Amino acid sequence: MSDTPGVAIGSLSVLSAGAAALARAADLDTALAVIVETGAAATGASAAAVFGQDPEREGVELLMTLGIDDDRVGAFAEEVAGNPDHPISIAALDRSGTLGRAVRGPDGASWTGVDLPLVVAAGNGVEDCVGVLTLGWPGEHEVTTVEETLLVGIADLTATAMAMFRLSSLVTERAEWYERVSHTDALTGLANARTVRRVLELEVARAQRQGSDVSVAVFDVDDFKQLNADAGSRAGDLVLRQVASILAESVRLVDTIGRVGADEFVLIAPGSAGVTVARRIMAGITKLDPVEGHAVSVSAGVARFPADGTDADGLLMAARGALDSVAQPASIGEVETASS
Repeated sequence: MSDTPGVAIGSLSVLSAGAAALARAADLDTALAVIVETGAAATGASAAAVFGQDPEREGVELLMTLGIDDDRVGAFAEEVAGNPDHPISIAALDRSGTLGRAVRGPDGASWTGVDLPLVVAAGNGVEDCVGVLTLGWPGEHEVTTVEETLLVGIADLTATAMAMFRLSSLVTERAEWYERVSHTDALTGLANARTVRRVLELEVARAQRQGSDVSVAVFDVDDFKQLNADAGSRAGDLVLRQVASILAESVRLVDTIGRVGADEFVLIAPGSAGVTVARRIMAGITKLDPVEGHAVSVSAGVARFPADGTDADGLLMAARGALDSVAQPASIGEVETASS
């Protein structure tokens, strides 16, 4: 590419396509395809490949190829990934590219290869290599100074696309994690108090519209304070996780179960099956082995909408009142006005 006007046109096409890919590509595969295909056309390369490097893993991973036969791609990926001495692997590790290494093509013909590390800023003056861009030309190919500048620009666009989509993926994962954490109890993995309250409000509103029932059961771990005092908080946490596991296994798909206090759990059961589900839960808990010499059991109080309360607060108050009226551990209390 000694023709300067040709290089200028190629540079412009790479810049235009690369900018469009970074601004509007829906995913990394699309962005890489646009940038690499345009870059290969601008430099006259007949083949190209992009390898990614995960900072938490060893070696490099083939992300895309251009101009390489499908039956050769798998072998090519293994050849590079499984060989730390391969020039592409070295380029990723040392962050030093090669401009014109001799390559033996799959047909035995001689090619010229260029390997460019994909380096981006990682903050605080630190740089991170996210992979390697490699391009190939049949026969001998001399990389001119002007062409080298264009190749470095293509590599920078490729690196930017990879870093941008990696960051986007991390942001999405972090947002999903925060969303999940905001709705769950960290110790048990069940719904937290805020989520239980919101679900109960929604279920009551639906029951009001449909003229149906909602059952609410409040469970309390028997002698939990004494267990913590005798055996420590680790034993208490173990009991809470075991109880939560039984709760999660025993409820129906339409039910919601959550932890709303230190040793208090709430079941929201659409319909009038609250007592039935509560009994199934308590039967499962009786099968748990003692923890530090303490038998594990729960007591429960059950209330129903609309007989025992017409809103979330009223139902929870009624269920806790039924729980407080339980005469002995491992029993279920019901609101007197709702008992049959």
